[in-house]
Amino acid sequence: MKSMRTFAPALLALALAVSTLDALEKPPSSACHARRVALAARLHGGVAVLFAAKEPELDFDPYRQDSDFYYLTGWNEPGAALLIAGEATGPVAHAYREILFLPTRNLIVERYTGPRLDANSPGVTQATGVDEVQPMSEMAAVINRLIATDRRLARNIWVQPSNAQARALVDWTGATLGMDNAPPPNDVTRLTMELRQVKDAGEIELLKKATDASIAAQRVMMRSVKPGVTERAVAGQMYASWLEHGCERASYAPIVGSGINSTTLHYSENSRTIEDGDIVVVDAACEYSMYASDITRTVPANGHFTARQREIYNVVLGAQQAAIDAFVAGKSTINDRDRKDPNSLDTAAYNYINTRGKDLHGEPLGKYWLHGLGHMVGIDVHDPADYPAVLKPGMVFTIEPGVYIPEEKLGVRIECDFLVGSDGKLVDLDAGLPHTADDVEAAMRGK
Repeated sequence: MKSMRTFAPALLALALAVSTLDALEKPPSSACHARRVALAARLHGGVAVLFAAKEPELDFDPYRQDSDFYYLTGWNEPGAALLIAGEATGPVAHAYREILFLPTRNLIVERYTGPRLDANSPGVTQATGVDEVQPMSEMAAVINRLIATDRRLARNIWVQPSNAQARALVDWTGATLGMDNAPPPNDVTRLTMELRQVKDAGEIELLKKATDASIAAQRVMMRSVKPGVTERAVAGQMYASWLEHGCERASYAPIVGSGINSTTLHYSENSRTIEDGDIVVVDAACEYSMYASDITRTVPANGHFTARQREIYNVVLGAQQAAIDAFVAGKSTINDRDRKDPNSLDTAAYNYINTRGKDLHGEPLGKYWLHGLGHMVGIDVHDPADYPAVLKPGMVFTIEPGVYIPEEKLGVRIECDFLVGSDGKLVDLDAGLPHTADDVEAAMRGK
């Protein structure tokens, strides 16, 4: 019995850790470790320090981990920091090292938040999957000792440039080493961007789950849009669907733009009442276990496109198909704002729009497409990339042409998520959602 009483606290702590993390489908520890090793290889012997996101100030904002931090750790609690030291050879050599720093537990706060782990919790190394776990109070001392061993590290520190804690850490480190002016740190997000662009198999599965849940909500929307219904009510129906499918949040503020609002790209007030004859642009999707989807569909308020609405809809759908047809893995790019590069999918889509259909004055429609063709999708709905980005196997991105004509209160956007398969072919992750005008009308009738 004594041995069981001794072992029980460790089991309890480990169970608490698992229950804290299992709200999300956490990436395997092996996958996160491989990502940290890959980042270390890009540091050229340097040290990277990343901080977890802070807790939101307002109670109705749920906690969302910093994207890079989650990508590298799978850890979903605030107050933590990650240190990665790259292997260095030569006269002053040091081995690869990874440390997760955790804050000291606050038992009073935990009455509100639930139990959390710190560096002294039994089983914490196993729960985090990081080689070393130390108290946050030790972080500055650890960095100081690393630099004291190899002074070159003072000029090879990598942090998140917009993070106030990172800036304070660099200044404090410089002061403890007697440096009047600490060398400017390097931007670690440039390195994580390179890593995050190509998704592994586990990430692709989570993206598919986010997309499937988003498709289900888009179908709910198609049955909900009717004259007399508010835009906000439609968004609410979608929120309910996302939560029912196990998603933690919307990927972004949902856009339900009816009538003139369909021509405002990022309209999110959702306060208008939908009227008969309106066209409605619905750009709304969700996150599943931190991975995002991004889907837009355009529907007629009364279930039937007018001839003009259908004309513009088909132009936009044709532009999307033109980009799909032009795709060549390892060669095609997206988000070329000049729309002149023959390898750019933007060029293919723009040329289609600009040579089909006219406005009320007989002018081409190209000037009514106001944004890039697409963007990367991953942990962030707009995953980081250096545009125009070359599209390679393992990348997930959107193709979302649009035409917005305020004079006609007519906006159309069609957006789908695409995966570049290992064979170099495009996979439409939104294939289960209506694409054509006829299919949209059928879905609005519940078919």
